[in-house]
Amino acid sequence: MSGLRAVPVDGSPGAVRALADALRAALDGGPAVLPVAPGDAAAAGEPGEGAAVVIATSGSTGAAKHVVLSAAALRASAQATATRLGGTARWLLALPAQHVAGVQVVVRALLAGAPPVVQDLRGGFRPDAFAAATRELGAGRRCTSLVPTQLGRLLDAGGAALDALRGYSAVLVGGAALAPRLRERALAAGVPVVTTYGMSETAGGCVYDGVPLDGVQVDLETDGRIRLGGPTLATGYLGDPALTAAAFGGGWFRTGDLGRWRDGRLEVLGRADDVILTGGENVAPAAVERVLVAQDGVTAACVVGLPDAEWGQLVAAAVVADGPLDLARAERLRDAVRAELGRAAVPRVLRAVPAIPLRGIGKPDRAATAALLTADTGGARTGGSPHPRNG
Repeated sequence: MSGLRAVPVDGSPGAVRALADALRAALDGGPAVLPVAPGDAAAAGEPGEGAAVVIATSGSTGAAKHVVLSAAALRASAQATATRLGGTARWLLALPAQHVAGVQVVVRALLAGAPPVVQDLRGGFRPDAFAAATRELGAGRRCTSLVPTQLGRLLDAGGAALDALRGYSAVLVGGAALAPRLRERALAAGVPVVTTYGMSETAGGCVYDGVPLDGVQVDLETDGRIRLGGPTLATGYLGDPALTAAAFGGGWFRTGDLGRWRDGRLEVLGRADDVILTGGENVAPAAVERVLVAQDGVTAACVVGLPDAEWGQLVAAAVVADGPLDLARAERLRDAVRAELGRAAVPRVLRAVPAIPLRGIGKPDRAATAALLTADTGGARTGGSPHPRNG
């Protein structure tokens, strides 16, 4: 059956129950489902035979896209996840249901035989509510999916929230890069964290802890751009054949991410269009961010390129730190980046902020961060020549 059914989702358990009913029908050949958050416009169009879900995603550019996922792709992803995690489980939904990661929690739960337990998100994500929702899952294998910000809040809360987190068979963490220190902290606390990489176009996470799920193919182009293939791929973009042809072809989806293989695992280096060109040298923001958050007292970082008349761009960083960012501390951070990545990657602008601006499901908002850093006149900055090779 063709067609597209918009289902409002507002973070409430009742809305997710309605979404689960619609998804169950879609997986069995009913109309495709478009989860619509408050304030979002419903898409129009014919998703095509076999379509089960249409996911609205703005991506990093802000341009609206609607990704069409077939029932076969959703089933393949859910089965591969169950196989990788050691079997089916009860699932807790603690993510917004309009995003692919939230939809996939619902799909995995339905295919495992029971709808998910839902944490009410209308008042935001709260560790105490997470603990209470976890208790509703009962005994047996339990899984959930979080973004790094949620994981950090649960670890900080401790107590019942951390006890609940430890009780899961697997805690998938994706939607944004998971800082190595946060991952190590979670593992040390006994939380079975599994990092995921994927996007709406791959039915969500398709590479777990750097290893592709069964059936998923990963290829790196000569410039390091990641291509993904296999049964979890979307069929394309709703009503946009040109964009579909540009992104999908020959059984592959060409991502906007750069990666490399390290010890047999895929390491994602960041978005290709986020790369900073300074004085003729390329700097990957994600690499700089990893070094910064590995330093004592730094819990988050976002790195962007700011325009510079002489060198094209300057590397600039906003960091969340546990104390003031004086000149001495800023220089220690720069020294760490210089030692790990070379002079070209050293941030010339470095500012402490209360929180990194986020968008969507928890990804850093680089445009907002750049605007914040551009407006700042008090951030720690080196003197002399702005070019990193002279720093």
